Amino acid sequence: MANTYSQIYIQIVFAVQGRQNLLQKEWRGEVFKYMAGIIKNKGQKPIIVNGVEDHVHVFVGLKPAMALSDLVRDVKNNSSNFINDNYWVKGKFSWQEGYGAFSYGHSQIESV
Repeated sequence: MANTYSQIYIQIVFAVQGRQNLLQKEWRGEVFKYMAGIIKNKGQKPIIVNGVEDHVHVFVGLKPAMALSDLVRDVKNNSSNFINDNYWVKGKFSWQEGYGAFSYGHSQIESV
């Protein structure tokens, strides 16, 4: 997409399966860094990735060539595998199906 300019800022929110409090403080920072890496590797701009025990907020600058649903699918799938491969939870970790997505203007970035 030569000569394409966009400012698409999206906050994505998704939860642990069953809203369980599984994202432990000791290692969730590693998961957030891993998610940011996935986003970067997809050619998108991770602005902030954060969350608490039962859900995650991802704020991203999205390029128009990337479908939001594809990005979320990849972040959720790969981060689930990362958590499971590190045996940070008993049993199998997974994210709840679905997500929320909210758009913001450039002037709102600092307040998000």
